[in-house]
Amino acid sequence: MRVSTAMRRWASLLALGGALALGAQAADAKKKDKAQAPAGTPYASTYKPYPGRPTALVGATIYDGRGARIDNGTVLFEGGKVVAIGGADLAVPAGYDRVDGAGKFVTPGVIDIHSHLGVYPSPQVDALSDGNEMTSPTTPDVWAEHSVWPQDPGFSRALVNGGVTALQILPGSGNLIGGRAVTLKNVASRTVQGMKFPGAPYSLKMACGENPKRVYGEKGQKPSTRMGNFAVDRQAWIDARQYMDGDHATRDLGKDTLEGVLKGEILVQNHCYRADEMALVLDMAKEMGYKVTAFHHAVEAYKIGDLLKANDVCAAIWADWYGFKMEAYDGIPENAALLAKQGACVVIHSDDENGIQRLNQAAARAQAAGRRIGVEVPDAQVIGWFTYNAAKAMGIGEKTGSLEAGKMADVVLWNGNPLSVYSRPEKVWIDGALMYDADDPRRKPVSDFELGQPGEGDVK
Repeated sequence: MRVSTAMRRWASLLALGGALALGAQAADAKKKDKAQAPAGTPYASTYKPYPGRPTALVGATIYDGRGARIDNGTVLFEGGKVVAIGGADLAVPAGYDRVDGAGKFVTPGVIDIHSHLGVYPSPQVDALSDGNEMTSPTTPDVWAEHSVWPQDPGFSRALVNGGVTALQILPGSGNLIGGRAVTLKNVASRTVQGMKFPGAPYSLKMACGENPKRVYGEKGQKPSTRMGNFAVDRQAWIDARQYMDGDHATRDLGKDTLEGVLKGEILVQNHCYRADEMALVLDMAKEMGYKVTAFHHAVEAYKIGDLLKANDVCAAIWADWYGFKMEAYDGIPENAALLAKQGACVVIHSDDENGIQRLNQAAARAQAAGRRIGVEVPDAQVIGWFTYNAAKAMGIGEKTGSLEAGKMADVVLWNGNPLSVYSRPEKVWIDGALMYDADDPRRKPVSDFELGQPGEGDVK
């Protein structure tokens, strides 16, 4: 039985990629690996794109992720990159596979800035629960990638049901400083290194509010209050500054990470709900010399949209989660629309293994909530909430997140308007390789864990 299932797994991998890259392709891949993994880089990315073919998507409605819409448009990609995007008059070069997009829609690949796939994988059992190192209020020494299980069926579900091509995996929010996050390409791989997004910066997961003070208050230790949260954070940054200014005679893994933040090499993704706390965190960041890239969950972000805009901080939010604890009490479904009206950066995230499969629908719900109070956000702008804006806040906006010449060919062909509850991905390309095709059973990926089990490779 194991022989046949293993053979099916390898057949699936081959079908996803189309063929193994041999000869010159393998040599080129080795060169790329060396280029993206300097000597001495720990746990370096070994990601290599699956082989693709020159492809032209023609006749579809295109949303480029940066606020533009092209009707009856054409997208060309080859060699893993977007070559051109334009209208019906854009010439298709010889040798390109033509995909008829008439009546359909094309967007950049969907990106989730806040996911716990792999560290809280399915099935949800204690043996696989590896997202929170709740043994100290500050654990900047831990890295989420060391917990990621590449066989999590959630990865393939996110690809086929949600069009997700890249995602950031974060530690949980039990600690004030939870550790490093990692950005992944959503591809089948035996190792997490084989999924790591090449060249993506690390992020540091931080948290404020109820979670840390509850976790450690119940243990009878500091912090047990919000003022305790800030005191512990500030001391951690003071210690990190002293370490950075020292001779590094004794290496400290946690302070290595905090030093990277202070140097601007590592981004900060901060779990925070209340507007007043977000304002305090921004003050702390200025005091200690670092920058917050995005506040996550941020259910009260609508109250300080002007402040977020002025500080170039994105709000990574749910469409309509609220009220499940006190700091979520003032969450409103109009949050995203009001932020957009104030000119702030909006990102729709999941924080959930099911929600990641429907980020497009969540964005549509948030858009509709705004419309009900008279705030109109154009469809083309809303698409950016789960594509380009997410990429920007993850530090990969120059590489992916929008359909622009020279960027990674991470592309989704939808069978209808992606902001409709009735639409779903029909085809998904990652770096120009066709990774999912609803009409081709060979391109419906299955996790090793699922082989031979009921519901294997289930597609909703």
